[in-house]
Amino acid sequence: MSQNRSSKGIWILIGIVALFMLMFFLFGLFAMKGLNSSSISLDSNSLLESVGDSDSPIAVVEVKGVIMESDKTIRLLHKAEKDNSVKAIILRIDSPGGAVGPTQEIYEEIMRIDINKPIYASFSSVAASGGYYLGSACRKIFSNAGTITGSIGVIMQFMDMSKLYKWAKLKPQTIKAGKYKDIGNPARSMTKEEKTFMDSMITKVHKQFIDDIMRKRSHVIKKDINELAQGQIFSGEEAKELGLVDEVAGLWKAGRMIHEEMQFDGKFDLRFIKKKKKFQMISLFEDLEEEAKLLLHQTGETPMFLYK
Repeated sequence: MSQNRSSKGIWILIGIVALFMLMFFLFGLFAMKGLNSSSISLDSNSLLESVGDSDSPIAVVEVKGVIMESDKTIRLLHKAEKDNSVKAIILRIDSPGGAVGPTQEIYEEIMRIDINKPIYASFSSVAASGGYYLGSACRKIFSNAGTITGSIGVIMQFMDMSKLYKWAKLKPQTIKAGKYKDIGNPARSMTKEEKTFMDSMITKVHKQFIDDIMRKRSHVIKKDINELAQGQIFSGEEAKELGLVDEVAGLWKAGRMIHEEMQFDGKFDLRFIKKKKKFQMISLFEDLEEEAKLLLHQTGETPMFLYK
């Protein structure tokens, strides 16, 4: 009897701890949302800062991780654009790609800004898919010899869990208005007609990717772009041989080359344009939120095309 009470007490304690953790997580998300919404009324420049030599004419804007939103990167680019002391921008990319929409929004801003203020790309560890997409908008691409780059393609993933539901004796019910409204429903297999519909759409998005790359790189790519845009990855060195990148060089070497090419006066240095650091817990919740979004997309709960 005492052993049963002890086991019951342990499970109650585990339940209380789990509930507390869930409440703490939700509170953090609401707090983060509150801070984000309250910051909208502020001057965007008040949320940004420069790190490094403030007199350097070369600014660095970093794109790190999976691209699930465009606002942060675009604000950083705008700050560098509006600063008259900045004469050139390096977009430092370390990303495996991400959602199509935000990637295209950033691409458009790079193309616009580059007309009057040159933007160069510097690839770090990974610049694949959407990461490469952003680099292709820049005036010139610098890459480390071992950078993983390329992966020019589009992916959309769904999960058919119908057999699992059947095994668990579950019968999910879907009420919909619209023939294709529940495409990707994990409770059933996709029909042949739905698959054809999605294939057509993803082919069009893939063509958008290829067309945007060719807008600036048609004169340097050395193979048929359709051969290079089948999702394969290359090292930075291989990418240079194919014309997917222009120079094999790290960030600082690239910066020195740009400094010399643009004939800037004074000592070479770089100025990093960054978003001001938030309280560490808020930053953690932001990271968790982004990971949760990506997980939902990958499991088919909220379908999305990915350059990834």
